[in-house]
Amino acid sequence: MPNLPSLLAVAGHPDDEVLAFGGVLAQHAAAGARTAVVTATWAPGTHRAAELADATRILGAGEPRLLGYADHRVPESSTEPRLCDAPLERVVEDVVRQIREFRPEIVLTHDAYGGLTGHPDHRLTHRAVVLAATAAGLEHLYPDAGAPWRPSALHLATHPHSAVADLGPLLARVDKAVLSVPDESIDLVADVHPWLDTKWAAICAHRSQVDRERPLPGLLARLPADVRGRIIGREYFTRIDLRPAPARPGEQPR
Repeated sequence: MPNLPSLLAVAGHPDDEVLAFGGVLAQHAAAGARTAVVTATWAPGTHRAAELADATRILGAGEPRLLGYADHRVPESSTEPRLCDAPLERVVEDVVRQIREFRPEIVLTHDAYGGLTGHPDHRLTHRAVVLAATAAGLEHLYPDAGAPWRPSALHLATHPHSAVADLGPLLARVDKAVLSVPDESIDLVADVHPWLDTKWAAICAHRSQVDRERPLPGLLARLPADVRGRIIGREYFTRIDLRPAPARPGEQPR
């Protein structure tokens, strides 16, 4: 397998890391690439943080990095402010610090919709990561957050219209939005079927969500394995390049 780039995944909640990019994280870790997960909400010591640690170990991403904000709908998840109530500047600096510390080649996060359901914590995470990915490379911004580092790209997890035939009705049944994008907006499709068992084991590590019917892990757990495999066997991304493309011979760099 060719050398794969290092990945830093930044997600809103425990379980988002595996639902949105778990297959890609497992693939890269299996190939020896450095991988890590930053989760914006839930504090250390909570049951969701413990489940997250089990999931990231299964994915080969080591110990999770928790920003420790409170979940939008679960204020008892942290003594810190809810993520959506925190100053954006503060959240951006937190993410800049993680990028500079880990120094990834690629950063993964939610798309502008905040994924299929448009959760407000996902949307806030998206905005903070997009800003932080650029700011992390600028030495005069957040000078106390570490030495500058600029990733090569952002990959935003999303779903094309054509990929929600199985999942869309499930989400609609529990009154959740289905926010997909035109197929031509997709830049990268990762077939993660070879890592499907790993991804599913990491989803199941989020036991509190699998045991309930409304969260996506619970919905997936109640499906036949073949249908579940169709839903979680591919991961879709749009790409934002952060480093200028090299100049062609005879062309001046822009």
